[in-house]
Amino acid sequence: MDFALTSEQIALQASIDAFMADRFPPEEVRRYDRNWETPSFLLKGYGELGLLAAPFPARYGGLETDWTTVTAIQERLGYHSSIAAALYSITVDFGGMSLLTYGTQEQRERLLPPLIRGELGFALALTEPEAGTDSAALRTSAAKVEGGWRVNGRKTWISCADSADWLVVPCRTRKGSSGSDGISMLLVPREAIGIAMTQLPKVGNHSLTSWDIGFDDVFTADGNLMGPEGGGFRCLMSTLAYSRAGQAANAIGQAQAAVELAMRHIKERVQFGAPLSRFQVLRHRIVDMQLRVDQARLLLYRLAWKISRGERCRIESAQAKIACTECLQFVADHGMQMMASAGYAAESDMNRYWRDARLLTFGEGANEMLRDLIAREMDL
Repeated sequence: MDFALTSEQIALQASIDAFMADRFPPEEVRRYDRNWETPSFLLKGYGELGLLAAPFPARYGGLETDWTTVTAIQERLGYHSSIAAALYSITVDFGGMSLLTYGTQEQRERLLPPLIRGELGFALALTEPEAGTDSAALRTSAAKVEGGWRVNGRKTWISCADSADWLVVPCRTRKGSSGSDGISMLLVPREAIGIAMTQLPKVGNHSLTSWDIGFDDVFTADGNLMGPEGGGFRCLMSTLAYSRAGQAANAIGQAQAAVELAMRHIKERVQFGAPLSRFQVLRHRIVDMQLRVDQARLLLYRLAWKISRGERCRIESAQAKIACTECLQFVADHGMQMMASAGYAAESDMNRYWRDARLLTFGEGANEMLRDLIAREMDL
């Protein structure tokens, strides 16, 4: 395993830096967060840069890169803005990789090219009021009708549903089924008749808008069934490594930015006649913060390496997600303590890292559940 990024990957990250400075600079990140708005326009820019094409086959317009390149993209986007990385991950991991992994050939040919160009948005509509971490407890149903399916039920805490063209919706398609049995994956047009959406207020991640979605006899065509009927839960589990890798990369990008912000602060802030960086307790705290980032990043890129090789990585995806999200919480919490009122101020970027970090240890599978998954994989 080579720990160094290639010259092409370094150049790609530099192009992301230039793009973000031009299209979504820090003052715009703050404005969108303040106004609870999603910068959906970024997807088109990602398409122009070729970022969305990275993991996909050339026949659909993709670049056929390895997953290490995808991770490098996601980390750098997260460094600039959590929503920038989240939009990429939702589109590539939930949308594109779902299509590539278990979509039909017709679905891939119809949807992957515009996705790669940044012209299509996706959202995974999984969570329900009674089915969070226990996703197999979902109740939303889909009944077979002539030409397609009728979906009824409710989903909640669905990220960026308002800007999605398609909702990826796990539904019960076998009456009377329970647990992971009888679940199917359906693509549902977001503007279909019978969909009602309500935005949910929350502590952080304001630009990653969250929605409660009601499905009242919503029709979707036969051609929008993804994977085998009744085999949707297995399909869903097959893409979790991608989404957990994306969330981990986003967290590490934010964590690195938070370390650098705290470091700039203690170099510039003078107290007791000296910069705060002259005080050993704060110097050591910065060292510990960077140490956590570097340790977690190693787990992240090991996961990317295993995904690239097509190897089974249930333990590694869980480890990377745990380490990276808890790293961000550690870094943001200590950054807030070091910056004090300067960090607590509403306009502070450290304030946003701190608020946004809280979601990540329970989103994409609670870290407690992932520790239990690792224990089972270890035969404990």
